[in-house]
Amino acid sequence: LQVQRATGIANNRDILTTVNDPNGFQLGASQDVRGQINFLTKETGFYQMCLDNQHNHFGFVQVFLNFGVYYEGFNMENKQPEERKELNNTLEAIETSIKKLQIHIFHMWRFYNFARMRQGADSFLLESNYNYVNWWSMAQSCIIVLSGVLQLYFLKRLFSVQTSSRQKC
Repeated sequence: LQVQRATGIANNRDILTTVNDPNGFQLGASQDVRGQINFLTKETGFYQMCLDNQHNHFGFVQVFLNFGVYYEGFNMENKQPEERKELNNTLEAIETSIKKLQIHIFHMWRFYNFARMRQGADSFLLESNYNYVNWWSMAQSCIIVLSGVLQLYFLKRLFSVQTSSRQKC
């Protein structure tokens, strides 16, 4: 997971993330802008992911989530014990290489998603900084123009001659 955009009063990008199993026990936690939670599952059911935005009370956080599931020792075929003979070693080698290729493609896709999520966070941060710089520059420009007008006003007032009806000696 990665926080891509945060707005609000505090404007903090940290977010608390917890994962609970179907019984309610906590399996992992992460409190960072960019985090990863790995856990082993031993039972089927609904796993819960909780995101806590306690740092941004009056704002929102946009979070990018990416899920990956790894199966270890999971086999759907009913294989007979070791008595089964391999009829064609070439097909077995092709099957092994295809499985390796699938695993590599899965990891490549996962890293691609991580790169995309980082790029999205950088883009939102750049957009936020762009807006901040524009508003701040506009405010400073207004202050500079206002100070120039005030200086001109006070200089004119300093050199102005008051005319009166009586002559001064």
